[in-house]
Amino acid sequence: MLIEKLYIRMSVLKSPRFLYKIFRYFRKFFGEKNPGNLPFNFDNEPNRIDIIQSIINKKNYTSYLEIGTYQDEVFSKISCSHKIGVDPFSGGNRRMTSDNFFLNNKDKFDCIFIDGLHHYNQVKKDLKNSINCLNENGIILIHDCLPKSLAAQAVPRTENDWNGDVWKSLVEQRTKQNTDCYTIYADHGIGVILKRKNRKPLVLNEKDFKKLRFDYFYTKHHEIMNILKYNDFIEIFEQY
Repeated sequence: MLIEKLYIRMSVLKSPRFLYKIFRYFRKFFGEKNPGNLPFNFDNEPNRIDIIQSIINKKNYTSYLEIGTYQDEVFSKISCSHKIGVDPFSGGNRRMTSDNFFLNNKDKFDCIFIDGLHHYNQVKKDLKNSINCLNENGIILIHDCLPKSLAAQAVPRTENDWNGDVWKSLVEQRTKQNTDCYTIYADHGIGVILKRKNRKPLVLNEKDFKKLRFDYFYTKHHEIMNILKYNDFIEIFEQY
């Protein structure tokens, strides 16, 4: 349990350089080969704070949940009448893991932003729990769905600028019928989950999504992530 807690903290926070170096060597000799870097450029796109606030304002949402608040760079700037921010280390207003929060939570939310531990297994749990406490016509947003490189998505973490393998959880959700999923091309990729029938299900014969490799994402990201610009998503969202 102690080793697991230390590893999670290393993944969430910036770790000493020598640890990153060890993980890089491990990935180089035992991990998958890097197919190259993707030309994602989010400089002229809206950031996650503006996107979240715009979505809240458009639907007059009154309840907001954030998983993974870190230093409150998002949570403190979001305006909503009822806000809960969950983090085991810093920020927010609930000092606990997301697993423990959902275990005892009785509330429902209009807007949920997932930006906690960027490991597929944890994001999958956070997503499932979030769907279960999402109001009808609510929305779930997931940060870091578009990694530019193998290093950016590598688990264990090896870089300060890191997305993890969050994308795998959204790909899996896109194969289900009970939610409609998109990825906004902005701020490292903002996954979107709408609580309605899937309008464009992804057909993928995969039993263990954790085993998906970055070279698959590299060649298929437009198809599997259902990527669209923010303004195009807003046109869809306004009809939701």
